[in-house]
Amino acid sequence: QVQLVESGGGLVQAGDSLRLSCAASGRTFSVNVMGWFRQAPGKEREFVAAISRSGGSPYYADSVKGRFTISGDNAKNTVYLQMNSLKPEDTAVYYCAASQVVPVTSLPRAYQYWGQGTQVTVSS
Repeated sequence: QVQLVESGGGLVQAGDSLRLSCAASGRTFSVNVMGWFRQAPGKEREFVAAISRSGGSPYYADSVKGRFTISGDNAKNTVYLQMNSLKPEDTAVYYCAASQVVPVTSLPRAYQYWGQGTQVTVSS
């Protein structure tokens, strides 16, 4: 099993920045891809970004490309999501996810482990 714990969410104004963190523990050696998803009220969970633990280019949703950056620190078993130029439509619960599957994918069903989520609220 792999446990994921997110942190760093909060209430910010449009244009501000936030950095989310996700600390993984347990059988982390089995994880190949780490990703971030988000879910706004009344909407389905959507892909935000993902990165392979072995390197390679990160993968982003079009809605966040150029504003969000995903990065990882394998030594700390932690993945980050730097969010800049936040917009009210970025408001959602953000979930960290881990996948044992390669390659990097945006499909939620490919991720076996999920964190509990952290709320991000962007006011206009």
